[in-house]
Amino acid sequence: MIQLVYLVTLLICFCPLLPGILGVLLPAASWLPALGYTTPDFSAFEQVIDWPNLSISVALTLFTGLGSTFIALSLSYLILSHHWGTPFWKKLERSLSPMLAMPHVALAISFALLLSPTGWLYRGAEAMGIDTSGSFSVIKDPLGIGLILVLAIKETPFLLIMSIPVLRQINVDRLCAVSESLGYSRAESWRKVIFPLWLPRIRLPLFAVAAYGLSVVDVALILGPTRPATLAVVIWQWFNDPDLLLLPRAAAGALLLLGMTASALFILRSLEWLILRKFRQWQVNGSASLPARGREKKAHPFNLFLLIPMLTIPVLLIWSFAHRWRFPELQPSQYSLRFWQQELPNIVSITGNSLFYAICSSTVALVLVIACLEYRHKYHKGLPVWLITIPLITPQLSLLFGIQVSIFLVPGQYYRLWVIWSHLIFVFPYLYLTLDGAWRSYDIRLDMCSQSLGKTAWQTWWQVKRPQVQPAIVFGLAVGISVSLAQYLPTQILGAGRINTITTEAVALASGQDRRIMAIYGLLQGVLPLLFFSIALVFNQFAFRYRHNKRITHSGRAHDTVCH
Repeated sequence: MIQLVYLVTLLICFCPLLPGILGVLLPAASWLPALGYTTPDFSAFEQVIDWPNLSISVALTLFTGLGSTFIALSLSYLILSHHWGTPFWKKLERSLSPMLAMPHVALAISFALLLSPTGWLYRGAEAMGIDTSGSFSVIKDPLGIGLILVLAIKETPFLLIMSIPVLRQINVDRLCAVSESLGYSRAESWRKVIFPLWLPRIRLPLFAVAAYGLSVVDVALILGPTRPATLAVVIWQWFNDPDLLLLPRAAAGALLLLGMTASALFILRSLEWLILRKFRQWQVNGSASLPARGREKKAHPFNLFLLIPMLTIPVLLIWSFAHRWRFPELQPSQYSLRFWQQELPNIVSITGNSLFYAICSSTVALVLVIACLEYRHKYHKGLPVWLITIPLITPQLSLLFGIQVSIFLVPGQYYRLWVIWSHLIFVFPYLYLTLDGAWRSYDIRLDMCSQSLGKTAWQTWWQVKRPQVQPAIVFGLAVGISVSLAQYLPTQILGAGRINTITTEAVALASGQDRRIMAIYGLLQGVLPLLFFSIALVFNQFAFRYRHNKRITHSGRAHDTVCH
């Protein structure tokens, strides 16, 4: 049975990657018989090259994608080096999951309401007597500064969470203690000892961050530059062109984006090799003459970046109830339920749609992930890491374009099925990475003891292993639902624009509708994942207390029996 589910997983989650690539290559070579293109040529690439703003769009894409990746990596390193092992880190670690649960679109909408020319930042400046007329705005600015900041702020919690098991594995406290005993300061210990061990181990998460930053569409539509836009947005606009004869141009652009992403990841890998292997004199040149210092207790400016995701919900909540809010007043002069009442019927329908696709895709992904992990546990052969991470480091636009071209060959219109399938492709890797640690840390000797006492394989899994890995399963399901709720391109492309979710509505409304309505959908998109993470946390705590109390009760009964 496990072998069958394992094969089904490969068929559903990874076999589409091949037609996804072919579905981009063939139309890019102007071979698309459905539209009359039967003679392969390179005219589509010529159309892409002849586009007047191509070089600027490519430069903007590299600047925003790699810039946000570098900032997120730097923030993660600074936060870890200053706070790892401190009481503040324990508080921060508990808040990382809610920050990670915040979708990119919700954060982008909140950021736009906070830093737009009439946002709170400018209102506060006006209240202090500073004239903000004609001031520079980071919302849709030509350099993409606002896009860089939001991507960096959103990806920093992800890198921090991915760094936790890495730093525990290399035993940071022991390495720092040895280094400081040799005369290195704490900062030098982190820079010369921890950093060379930490960076290679978070390579794949870093690649995922870079690939997302280079190919992001939804956040770029809200905050990114428009004249010209980043390459991913330009390709998305080509893809939505009503003239279907221009579809090969969009395919060629998607292939260009794929090649550019692969080149950027190669550059990142080369930089890592140069810093840690080729020019490593900085690692072995000894300690500085300054004496070692203890941990500084002062606050650091980069901690302010952690506050912005926490402001998302309050900003959206206030805007959703604001009725009259004149500039430069710091708070609305009138509040109203009018916009909530106006959107309530649509909210109920769209929320139901979003939850349906999120729960279906996450539940199926959970079953497939558990089956794959059990297959590895039993046969010592699992899915290669590079195969799991392909959906994470491949631009969604390039992959989904090819998949959509491939499903054109399937008769019928199964948009709901295609959307669930597309969500599953991107939910599966996150769920697998979430549960992988729990399965690896499970002590296989417990299974041997249970089966030696007469338990079947199923009884052993349900009564012995399940309680051990259940917290990870519940948390992983919350992760899967939050990932599915945030999917924009899979819903739009494979749903052919016929499927509406909270994310698609939020992106559409962020392009110029009423700010109160925009805030409502942004708030819903931010609250739903947070709600599922809260449910997972409460459920795990309740299950732990229940098992603990049950164990005490059984222990007491056994003690009474012995006494009698």
